[in-house]
Amino acid sequence: MTTDGTDRKFANTLARGLAVLRAFRASDSGLTHAQISERTGLPKPTVSRLTYTLCELGYLSHGGRNDRFRLGPSAIALGSVASVAVNFLDLASDAMQQLADDTGTLALVAVRDDSKMLLVRTWRPRNASTIWLEPGHRIPVFGSSSGMAVVASLGEERFGQLTPEKDMREFRSEGYSQLIGQGFTYAPKGTRYASTINAVSVPYFAEEFGEPVAFTCGAMPSDLSDERIRDEVGPALRELVRALEQRTGRTPALSRRD
Repeated sequence: MTTDGTDRKFANTLARGLAVLRAFRASDSGLTHAQISERTGLPKPTVSRLTYTLCELGYLSHGGRNDRFRLGPSAIALGSVASVAVNFLDLASDAMQQLADDTGTLALVAVRDDSKMLLVRTWRPRNASTIWLEPGHRIPVFGSSSGMAVVASLGEERFGQLTPEKDMREFRSEGYSQLIGQGFTYAPKGTRYASTINAVSVPYFAEEFGEPVAFTCGAMPSDLSDERIRDEVGPALRELVRALEQRTGRTPALSRRD
């Protein structure tokens, strides 16, 4: 989230209110002020003022003195409108569920959210044990296959907005080489943000966002080895995205980099 106090166009109060809404995850059964403060990094008095305003506007609901805060009808309605507008998720849903079942991996779509990748849709394999992440969860751009797929497909101007250091530029270069060579990315072991997750990703250019998103399959290393990524899961995910591009009339994300 931008926090540059010198940007006179940036509305800090609005940004903080949106940060409160972004703190909620699909599995939450409500959040307390303390939990919202912990997730957003905002002081509790600020959180209290923001939740009061958001409740008044219908973006949060609160049943009583000791009740937890939950997303309200205004937030739910806004999410429904956004879901309809981003129709490629529904178009890919059946194929992603089938891929999750066939490979025993968690299939997901992630979008860039500043220096994080935000999971917007997940598909769990039926009758298989694997790592579980949920919509609303955020993972680092650097060190994740989804982050690598997206930054490798970004144009230089948009990539420069991330103010990348040398390691991020090398990470992007590795991703570009992988996309050229095999059509999918997976983070090298020395850069992975977590040793408990193996994942592979393919970028898809989403006109709705004006930049690529990542289609990803992931699981614990014991369930998804590097060999399976290269020989089975990566190629299957690549073909799924290619079919979606043909169906939606989109050009490959990498071809729009320049």
